[in-house]
Amino acid sequence: QVQLVESGGGLVQPGGSLRLSCAASGSIFSGNIMAWYRQTPGKQREMVAVISSGDSPKYADSVKGRFTISRDNNKNTVYLQMNTLKPEDTAVYYCNAPVGATLTSRFVRYTWGQGTQVTVSP
Repeated sequence: QVQLVESGGGLVQPGGSLRLSCAASGSIFSGNIMAWYRQTPGKQREMVAVISSGDSPKYADSVKGRFTISRDNNKNTVYLQMNTLKPEDTAVYYCNAPVGATLTSRFVRYTWGQGTQVTVSP
């Protein structure tokens, strides 16, 4: 019954920045690993960033050095700061709680939300 709501997407020029937010009902972030995913048409959903309570965040090679994941457990919110955006970053972005803290974790704990569209174009 947990609901995940992503927001903050939009249209941005290459090299620009966006900050995505993921709000969840209930107090779930304090005890969960949280991650951001993205999906484009005809391609599988891929994890781009993951954060646990104690370990350093992990990032996909495609976004490393440009994206930063963070969390505010008191607000039940996870953020994704995206800098130096590229056209290939265009996708629908989702959040969820993977069972494991690796970028290849297959299973998630909650129903997917609607995601937020990020479009990087001149």
